[in-house]
Amino acid sequence: MSSPFDLSGRVALVTGANTGLGQAIALALAAAGADIAAVGRSAPDETLARVSEAGRHGVWIKADLDGAHGLGDLVAQAAAELGAVDILVNNAGTIRRSDALDFSEDDWDAVIGVNLKTAFFLSQAVARRWVEGRRGGKIINIASMLSFQGGIRVASYTASKSGLLGITRLLANEWAARGINVNAIAPGYFATNNTEALRADETRNAAILARIPAARWGQPGDLGGAAVFLASAAADYVHGAVLPVDGGWLAR
Repeated sequence: MSSPFDLSGRVALVTGANTGLGQAIALALAAAGADIAAVGRSAPDETLARVSEAGRHGVWIKADLDGAHGLGDLVAQAAAELGAVDILVNNAGTIRRSDALDFSEDDWDAVIGVNLKTAFFLSQAVARRWVEGRRGGKIINIASMLSFQGGIRVASYTASKSGLLGITRLLANEWAARGINVNAIAPGYFATNNTEALRADETRNAAILARIPAARWGQPGDLGGAAVFLASAAADYVHGAVLPVDGGWLAR
């Protein structure tokens, strides 16, 4: 009997897979048997090399991911190169920091465009193919602790991640009966490029660590198991859920 977590023969489209959390998720899915379409602006050379080492196929699909234009073509390219897309991971994200009194419209639009608008319309593009083909699939949105909390000096990021959690639930409501699972992972405080400024701030770093029961920043690899679960048959009856991977942050 095969494992319910086995992803052999599946194709996962992962945005922002060149570094950090996206890379770790792509590698975990590949280790479980999936081929990987890594989507983003920069060539994910290291990611694709490690996908190959895991015995899976990987391709890079270049895209800016800052709006809705061309997303259908992007999905079609992934399907043409690797076969039908079975899993979508909306991981690509950006962040801008400024006091709310000074926050600019450009910083607002840049973050909302990548983190929320693109995630919705890429989900739409993938789901349309699934519905047309009368087949299901898995969508995993990468939310945040700021899907639950307000944060400080990251107005557009908080808005985007709160919105992404709402969209996860809405799409689950609309698509669950079509065999499409839409869920989210909410990472806690992870050691990535996006949190470099926080980790470099002695006061903020100490305050964050003091609240995490696990007493450490998360490492990207800590997300792999959650992603494999939500992408697999083990989660076939899981819809509209958010799985915090936060070292216990929300429990404190």
